[in-house]
Amino acid sequence: MIKIYHNEKCSKSRETLDLIRRHGIEPTIIDYLRDPPDVQTLKNLLKVLGMSAKEIIRKKEKLYLEKNLSDPLLSEGDLLEAMSANPSLIERPIVVKGSKAILGRPPENVMELL
Repeated sequence: MIKIYHNEKCSKSRETLDLIRRHGIEPTIIDYLRDPPDVQTLKNLLKVLGMSAKEIIRKKEKLYLEKNLSDPLLSEGDLLEAMSANPSLIERPIVVKGSKAILGRPPENVMELL
């Protein structure tokens, strides 16, 4: 079973979803903007991604600048709280299969899971 944390308005997210479907797989789609992951879910995603919060936070988002999330004094927990409260800060798409996950940027990254 494959899950995709998806944003329909994001071209890379749409391309990744299309790529998964072209391989005959209908993933579970999680519209993370409507149903934001909680901090524990984000921690779990980071663990399987092998990444940190700093690596999946969207640094070009207006909120990133407005909330001064580049402040080096902010902890991993602070960034996770910010992403859970403001899911537009989460890099997308994230594709999960079992105990593995991939950031679908570029979309071809997902081939590793298919």
